[in-house]
Amino acid sequence: MQHKTLKPFPKDFLWGSASAAYQVEGAWDTEGKGPSVWDEFVRIPGKTFKGTNGDVAVDHYHRFKEDVALMAEQGLKAYRFSIAWSRIFPKGHGEVNEAGLAFYDALVDELVAHNITPVITLYHWDIPQAIQDEYGGWESRRIIQDFTDYAEVCFKRYGDRVKYWVTLNEQNVFISHGYKLALHPPGLTDDKRMFQANHIANLSNASAIAKFRELGMDGKIGPSFAYGPNYAIDGKPENALAADNSEEFNAHLWMDVYTWGEYPIAVWNWLEDNGFAPDLEPGDTELLKKGKPDFMGVNYYRTMTNAANPLDGVGVGKMNTTGEKGSTQESGLPGVYRHVNNPYLEKTNWDWDIDPTGLRVGLRRIASRYRLPILITENGLGEYDTLEEGNEIHDEYRIDYIRAHSIAIQEAITDGVEMLGYCTWSFTDLLSWLNGYQKRYGFVYVDRDENDEKELARYKKDSFYWYQKTIKENGANLINE
Repeated sequence: MQHKTLKPFPKDFLWGSASAAYQVEGAWDTEGKGPSVWDEFVRIPGKTFKGTNGDVAVDHYHRFKEDVALMAEQGLKAYRFSIAWSRIFPKGHGEVNEAGLAFYDALVDELVAHNITPVITLYHWDIPQAIQDEYGGWESRRIIQDFTDYAEVCFKRYGDRVKYWVTLNEQNVFISHGYKLALHPPGLTDDKRMFQANHIANLSNASAIAKFRELGMDGKIGPSFAYGPNYAIDGKPENALAADNSEEFNAHLWMDVYTWGEYPIAVWNWLEDNGFAPDLEPGDTELLKKGKPDFMGVNYYRTMTNAANPLDGVGVGKMNTTGEKGSTQESGLPGVYRHVNNPYLEKTNWDWDIDPTGLRVGLRRIASRYRLPILITENGLGEYDTLEEGNEIHDEYRIDYIRAHSIAIQEAITDGVEMLGYCTWSFTDLLSWLNGYQKRYGFVYVDRDENDEKELARYKKDSFYWYQKTIKENGANLINE
């Protein structure tokens, strides 16, 4: 629909930015921190671009005051960051590492002192290696209690200052990449184990939210889901059905469980028919229903366009992790859907469709289906940036991207969607899990590359100043620029 005028952003709208512990902190074995699965996975030859790792990353652990000062200069209203589980519990459970707790105390205090709202993510993919070795991590129900205990420690330690919590970041990604595509730890390709691990992650998410409620915490909590709304390639009914299938398998399979504690009917039927249905135990459904979130966290980067896929059709394809445009292969689920190229959309150098309207579509779908407020926990453009003379970075392409997506949010607000905030990915440049340091997202350029840490100097990009203005004007500048 078209509107004569757009509603303004709410006065308390959280204009923010985001990061993840492994991608920014460094200090991977400092002050009692135990290794995470990513600390080990990156040591396997060929798993990451040019063998990059997060041992140092962008050294946020030692430079967080400098980074928060830059956030304050920009006028950031919120900063979403994750806690490294193995920095708090080096072995995943048992003895607590006070030095780890103290680091996040200092970070939270620094944010609060600069009037920046902290948004804590409890899990952003870095499960402690110790519990992966001890009992298989997400494949064992033991993790439900361990994750809940870890969450409780964080709630009690930081809950007086932190009012926004994200339980699991992109469960659909860490489960599929870890147990089907072998691109993330533990590097498996086993559909049965994948759906079982996913079910246990669902239970862990619900258990942590239930603990939040039990403790009477003051604040809001919810998961963060990587949502790529699905289109059909054309008006053929079989392609429309394929798009519907993809929405069920790649969105409803997670968000239905988060919100209602129930699996989608068609997906569950397919799982049973194919021998992939997870094992349900007494009490599972009751626990899942205790996990209804206060908001839906959304990580949005692209839409997916679909066509019918025969039973002997396309399966797992190859992702573009090099930045060589056009190197992505088609992928799909045989007999269910096939992801195809959308000729109407521009793409990044990593072959991600650039689709601001898709964000509006997705926000409306979530609002209508789940009747929850939405916090955009990630959205941004990963591209090659050039450090020019005078340490200037002219990233007009990033400004255009964020402006277009911000307008889509404002259009969704005008449609009636309740929006809590918008956290870009990311504030500083950081380590991209599989893509090294060449794929840059930040408002702040960090001077390092895959082979040389250099001085890790911070330089403000043009987008830094544009977002500063956008925050100051609460988005009033978006349409008029």
